[in-house]
Amino acid sequence: MNQTTITTGRVTAQFQHMYTVTTENEVYTCSVSGKFRHEAESERDYPVIGDYVEFTVREHGQGLIRRLLERRTVLSRAAAGNETREQLICANVDYILITMACGHDFNLRRLERYSLAAWETGATPLIVLTKSDQVEDVNGLVSDLTLTVPGVDVHPVSSVTGNGVETLRNALPNGSTIALVGSSGVGKSTLTNALAGETIAATQAVRESDERGKHTTTHRALFAVDGLFVIDTPGMREFGLWDGADHLDDTFRDIEALADACRFRDCSHQAEPGCAVRQAIESGKLDAKRYQSFVKLERELRYAEKRQAEAARLAEKKKRKMKS
Repeated sequence: MNQTTITTGRVTAQFQHMYTVTTENEVYTCSVSGKFRHEAESERDYPVIGDYVEFTVREHGQGLIRRLLERRTVLSRAAAGNETREQLICANVDYILITMACGHDFNLRRLERYSLAAWETGATPLIVLTKSDQVEDVNGLVSDLTLTVPGVDVHPVSSVTGNGVETLRNALPNGSTIALVGSSGVGKSTLTNALAGETIAATQAVRESDERGKHTTTHRALFAVDGLFVIDTPGMREFGLWDGADHLDDTFRDIEALADACRFRDCSHQAEPGCAVRQAIESGKLDAKRYQSFVKLERELRYAEKRQAEAARLAEKKKRKMKS
C-alpha cells in the first residue's frame, strides 16, 4: 500500500504512546505523526482505546496516525494524584458494564460513583453482578442495586455455572461496543471469556482470604467477541470524577424527587423548615449513607470544576506568554 494512502482503522490496544490499529483485514502498530503531536493540546486530543483514526501505512506493519475521528462517547476519570488532568479510558462505547462481584467487593457507594461517570459518557450503563453462585440471596442484592441506581438494569451472572450470561448477551445488540469497568478481581476478564465462549482474555485466581485479585488486565484491550466489541480495562483502585454534575439526578433520582418537594427551591437540606429530604432521612425512607454519598459526590464535582477552571486559566496564561 502507498505510504500516502489514508486508511481508517480502530484503536484496539494502547501501550503508552504506541497503538494497535485494526482495519477489516490487517493489524498495524502505529504512533502519532509529528504534526498530530504538535497540534494536540491535551490528553483528550490523543487516541484512546475504541477510537477511530486515519493513518498512513509504512513498512513492516507500521503506521502513522494523522487524524482522530469524531467520538460518539468518551469515558474518563480524574487522574490519580495532585495533578489536575483528565485520564481517558475508552471511546465510542455503547454500553458500560459496571462490574461488581458478590462478596467483599459489593459496595453501593462505589456503584454510585461508577454510575455517575457512566451516565456522563452518553453510553448506556448496565450493572453486572458477577460470582452470583457464591451467595444465597442474589435477588436481595439485585433489589439493593435497583434501589441504589434506579433506571439501570442489573444482570447477576456466574461464569462458573453460566447462569445469566446468555441473558446478558441477549441484552446487548450485535455490533455494540461495550466496556467492562470495576475493581480488580471482580471477574471482568472471566466475563469476557464467558461472553466469547472461549479464552481470549487472561485471568488470575483471587485470594480466598480477602477475595482481592491482582491486575490481570495490565492494559486496555478491545476484543471482537461473538458479534460484540468488548473493551476490558484494568482494575481501578481510584475513580476520581472528572465531570458529571449534569447527571447527578440520573444516579440519585430519589433524592432529586424528594428535593422537588422541599418548601424552598434553594433548600440546602441542612436546617430549613419543610425539608423533604431531611424528613425522609428521619423517617427511614431515605438511607442517610446514600444522602451522604450524594453530598460527597456533589462537592467533589464542584471542586473538580474549580480545579479545571484554574488549570485552564494557567494554561492559557502560559500560552500567551510563549507567544509574546
